[in-house]
Amino acid sequence: MFVAKTIAADHKDLIHDVSYDFHGRRMATCSSDQSVKIKRTTLVDSRTSVTDVKFAPKHMGLVLATCSADGVVRIYEAPDVMNLSQWSLQHEISCKLSCSCISWNPSSSRTHSPMIAVGSDDNNVTYTGKVQIYEYNENTRKYSKAETLMTVTDPVHDLAFAPNLGRSFHVLAIATKDVRIFKLVPLRRDSTTSSGPTKFEVQLMAQFDSHNSQVWRVSWNITSTLLASSGDDGCVRLWKANYMDNWKCTGILRGDGSPVNGSSVTAAALNTAPLSGAPNSGVGAVSAGRYKHTRA
Repeated sequence: MFVAKTIAADHKDLIHDVSYDFHGRRMATCSSDQSVKIKRTTLVDSRTSVTDVKFAPKHMGLVLATCSADGVVRIYEAPDVMNLSQWSLQHEISCKLSCSCISWNPSSSRTHSPMIAVGSDDNNVTYTGKVQIYEYNENTRKYSKAETLMTVTDPVHDLAFAPNLGRSFHVLAIATKDVRIFKLVPLRRDSTTSSGPTKFEVQLMAQFDSHNSQVWRVSWNITSTLLASSGDDGCVRLWKANYMDNWKCTGILRGDGSPVNGSSVTAAALNTAPLSGAPNSGVGAVSAGRYKHTRA
């Protein structure tokens, strides 16, 4: 049984997103009022709408990333986990495109540097690739662009790195007018470019247009074996790969949780496969745009 509770976020405009930390004890919200709020702390983050906010993976400490319509990703850190009133701005990443969503790479492997993917819903046709990958460089202590997914030219509403359970490559799901799953395979560095960002071989693993409408949210389960997507068709669709890495739809749920006729999945089955970041996955908010999910 679910119990709904209203939280006064004290934002003065539309709330775009909500994010919980790893333990689910801290919540951050971002809004068109140009601010981010964490508990009783307000970060005046941008001169434009703050469109997404995400806590970093646990192994990085208490770190928070935001993105804004001004095309800037800002990364904050709380030096004292017991004092959330103090957040220091650590990095600013200029993306040159209006930013709509972000996703941290959750890999805790020492061979993988901290990485963040940024999606854009910018209608400017001058810039084709609407997804950019940034990686932290230990030598320069800055984030630099590692890759641009040039084949993603439609506005991006959401993206999500899959949990990495020992893989040497990364998997990224993207919500645009369809659902796409990319594999990012790190290429070996030579001695002359060892100080630069990692280069990747980008492979399109799957692409689905079954929603027949805009797709607003994508979210992985904790083992990265199941991907959920929600769109303007009013349904949540579940995608799974077989042993040959062919992805297929394994079930369709309506907004009330009931399965669509002919679907093999039930609401109970969905509960056995918890979505990654369940508190802020937002997948259940079907048939609603990204900016209609949460209101102040």
